[in-house]
Amino acid sequence: MTEIEKLAFALNQFAGLTEEDFKLSSDFWLPKDYRKGDFFNLRATVCTYFGFIVDGVFRSYTIDEKTGEEKNVFLYSAHGFVVSFKSFINQIPCDYYTQALTDASIIYIRYTDLHSLYQQSHQWEKFGRLLAQEAFNVSMSRIEGFILKSPEERYLDLIKQHPDIFNNVPLYHISSYLGIQGPSLSRIRKRISGN
Repeated sequence: MTEIEKLAFALNQFAGLTEEDFKLSSDFWLPKDYRKGDFFNLRATVCTYFGFIVDGVFRSYTIDEKTGEEKNVFLYSAHGFVVSFKSFINQIPCDYYTQALTDASIIYIRYTDLHSLYQQSHQWEKFGRLLAQEAFNVSMSRIEGFILKSPEERYLDLIKQHPDIFNNVPLYHISSYLGIQGPSLSRIRKRISGN
């Protein structure tokens, strides 16, 4: 399956976009490669594009102004989408940085091109609505995870959402995302693996 076919498949799974719907957008999608450490979006800038990850892992993070500590807020991995949802949907400055944790490649579409698709097609309009719902769901899941779930449950959710994450990302990034210290993560991993 080519990269563009993977994208078309992902959009069909996400919003039911047919081959005909996808053809409307085919001229708008552009490839982009990132080296580990490159930024997809910077804090205080408006996110103007939406990406499909062909390969690699990204994170969104904030920096604690008092301690200088980086805190991971979201993780994005291959065959999923990368976007600073709130910034992109509302076209307002972003509250965090989004950065490649590995070498990565994406196929992206600009906000203006996506909005022109909304005008052309009810299916693309539906995609926009589902994208806004997804932004809400992702944010609420993160908040509820910290309030209602144990660190072990958050760990299991992470594995389900990003099965290859441990092969690609240093453990300190995963600890930060889960909101736990490194030794606690090691204990959880050991307990779950039964060793």
